[in-house]
Amino acid sequence: MMSAERGAAANTLEAYRRDLEDASDFLKADGTTLTGADTPALRRYLADVAGRGFAATSQARRLSSLRQFYSFLYGEGLRSDDPTGILDAPRKSRPLPKVLTVDDVGRLISRAEAEASEPADDPAVRLGRLRLLALLELLYATGMRVSELIALPMSVVGQDGRFLLIRGKGNKERIVPLSSASQQAMRAYAGERARLAPDDESPFLFPADSASGHLARQVFARDLKALAARAGIPAAAVSPHVLRHAFASHLLQNGADLRAVQELLGHADISTTQIYTHVLEERLHALVEEHHPLAKPAETRD
Repeated sequence: MMSAERGAAANTLEAYRRDLEDASDFLKADGTTLTGADTPALRRYLADVAGRGFAATSQARRLSSLRQFYSFLYGEGLRSDDPTGILDAPRKSRPLPKVLTVDDVGRLISRAEAEASEPADDPAVRLGRLRLLALLELLYATGMRVSELIALPMSVVGQDGRFLLIRGKGNKERIVPLSSASQQAMRAYAGERARLAPDDESPFLFPADSASGHLARQVFARDLKALAARAGIPAAAVSPHVLRHAFASHLLQNGADLRAVQELLGHADISTTQIYTHVLEERLHALVEEHHPLAKPAETRD
């Protein structure tokens, strides 16, 4: 069924086979069979998988394999129940986002500005530098997703300079404020592009000869990492998504409201935004140390 009806790849089929064989071996030793196992037996199997040190993602994949297997048996009338229906998936720990410091972002932008102002014999090289600066300034000013950034329409250049209308996930629109630096960088790039290619009718701000018609995210990521290396920052520490993280973390670090950051990022659920609150720990600790009377030496208290 997985092969004929769903067209699963060979690697996927092999992964399901390994998972089910592993479960079958455990259940056989537990006194039952794969097709006849009940919920407690499957719960014992998953506990065994966890006890063997498998990561939560691997445990979740084993459970997914079992769920699809028993769903198939139930759908085909080979079982009257689905024993995986009430099994809980293992909790996956959400890793903290990589965040650049304010100084790191400043070094990135300063390097991009310096390169954009350098003379270049090749007009395409100068346009590429202006494009990278515009991308960098817009991303850090708005925190938009890289998919939203590279697909910005050319019409944004004519919008109210103080704000940018972004069309995000689910075709939802949101308005984010623009910094004066990002406005200037965007207009400088758009002006140079119009000068070099006055007949270019692409609807995208960052056009490219690609299937989508706009700049590929991989190209932007590559250029950004190269810029980081030239700025003396490890390339592995920098990506477009890391800059989105930096935008959110730096706002919270400087006192922004979590709900406001949620709206700016375009998160449907505030729980997604709450991962950035780790940056507040140091700030809150400093506030307590500075203002709470019990944190001060006894001789300095009123």
